[in-house]
Formats: sequence, C-alpha cells, structure tokens
Amino acid sequence: MPRKHKKETLLHLIGRIVLIIIGAIMAAGSIELFLLPSSIIDGGIIGISLILNNLTNINFGILVFIINLPFLYFGYKFIGNKFLLSSLIGIITLSLGETYLHHLHLPAFTTSPLLATVFGGVFLGAGVGIVIRYGGALDGTEILGILFSKKFPFSVGEFVMLFNVFVFAWAGYVLGAEQAMYSIITYFIAAKTIDVVIQGIDETKAVLIVSDYYDELADAITSELGRGITMLSGKGGFKNDKKEILYVVVTRLEVMTLKNIVTDIDKKAFITIMNTQEAHGSTFKSGVH
Repeated sequence: MPRKHKKETLLHLIGRIVLIIIGAIMAAGSIELFLLPSSIIDGGIIGISLILNNLTNINFGILVFIINLPFLYFGYKFIGNKFLLSSLIGIITLSLGETYLHHLHLPAFTTSPLLATVFGGVFLGAGVGIVIRYGGALDGTEILGILFSKKFPFSVGEFVMLFNVFVFAWAGYVLGAEQAMYSIITYFIAAKTIDVVIQGIDETKAVLIVSDYYDELADAITSELGRGITMLSGKGGFKNDKKEILYVVVTRLEVMTLKNIVTDIDKKAFITIMNTQEAHGSTFKSGVH
C-alpha cells in the first residue's frame, strides 16, 4: 500500500507561519527603508504597486494587496488552499508592515541610490525567498506565468521576464531612465537572493561516471571523499555492451578532487557533471549514501 502523507503538525504550522511573517516584514522594511526613499522599484506586482504609489500617493500596502487578489484566486484554483492561506498571511503582513513603517516616518538607511539598490535588493529577495520557501508568495506574477504557459508557447520564466520588461519600461517613463536602471539591478539582486534562500548556499553537483574500472573508482571515491556510490546498469549505444554507471553527489568544492580520482584510475572514463538545486538527507551531509 502507498504510504500516506502525514498531516502538518500544529507546531510545524505555527513555525511556518512565523517564518512567513518574518519574511514579509523583511520585504516591507526593504521597500520602506531602502527602495521607496530612492524611488527604486522591483519587478512584478510589487514593482507595479510602487509605480502606482509614486503616481497616485495611494498607500503601497493597499495597492499590493488589491492587485494581488486576482492572482491569489488563480493560485487557489491551480495550487491549492494551503498556498492561498500562506500567501494571504504574507501579503497582509507585507501590506500592514509597510503601512506601519511608513507612518513611523523612519529615516532611510542610506541616501545613496547604489547602496539602496544593493541592500534593498538583498533584503527584499531574502524576505520574498523566505515566504516562498515556506509555502506562500508575495507576488502573483509567477502564478500568471503558470497560467499563460499552459496557453502560449512560453515558459514561466520567459513570461515573468517579458512582464518585467514592460514594468521597467513604464518605470523609465514615470521615474526616469536612471531610476529604471537602478530598479533593474535591484530586480536581479533580489532574484539571485531568492534563489540562495530557496535552494541554499551549498551548491551540489550530481556526477555520472562511465568506466570499466567502476569497482576501483567506487572504492576510491568512498574512501577519499566519504561519498557513497549508486551503481546504475546501462548499455553502450555502439557495441550494445553492458556498462556500469557510477552516480555520486558531491559539493562544489569536491568536484576537482573527484575528477583527479577518476583520471588517476581511468584516463578514458566518461564524466558528466550536472548542477543540482538541493541534496537532502542526513546521509549526504555526513558524507555517506
């Protein structure tokens, strides 16, 4: 029988909600204390809300909540109510947090547009990344991208990029070319920070090795790197002969050592090294598969 998925415990739910709230507050602080004072925006719905705030003086918190509502509905339809509730908590916290900080009239952390761009992007990306990591979203652009990718020949990433081209073009018209350029840098910094928060700092590599000396290689890799090996059975495409393929996951810093081990034993070995987003399990962390 298939194993039943365990329900989320109350303690885990509370912890997840607390982290979503912390992430949304970080994003609100970044917007209010770095980006808005320097007239710098981010991409997506947050960017549109910041531009409209600049044009109309309508509170940013109200704008980001209202504009995100239809995207939340589609997220509920296609992703589920857990996503809806997590996103609602994040967006409401972002809206209230930014409004509260705005009324405090706190001084900006820096008057330098470059520093505001860099640190605003980092803190905004970290906040958004935390919310995404724990099941929610602060921006409905990617939800729209999922829907459009089903109807048109564009990936989600391509749609988001195309959407942001229009956002930054509008920013250039409203805020000026220089502010739009700072905004583009902020967007890329925030995007990279989101990746780090979601995927982790430890970059891992998945390695496939095809060699006739597979037993020696497996022993050497296990003893010198402390990494276990998974052996996969394959078949050569030209001679139709059986091949043993070694599969191992290592950290980025171990790649060169692994390549040296392989070439020392078999200079003719075929090696494929692939990027991986994450490697889970205590056995990986301890160096044993």
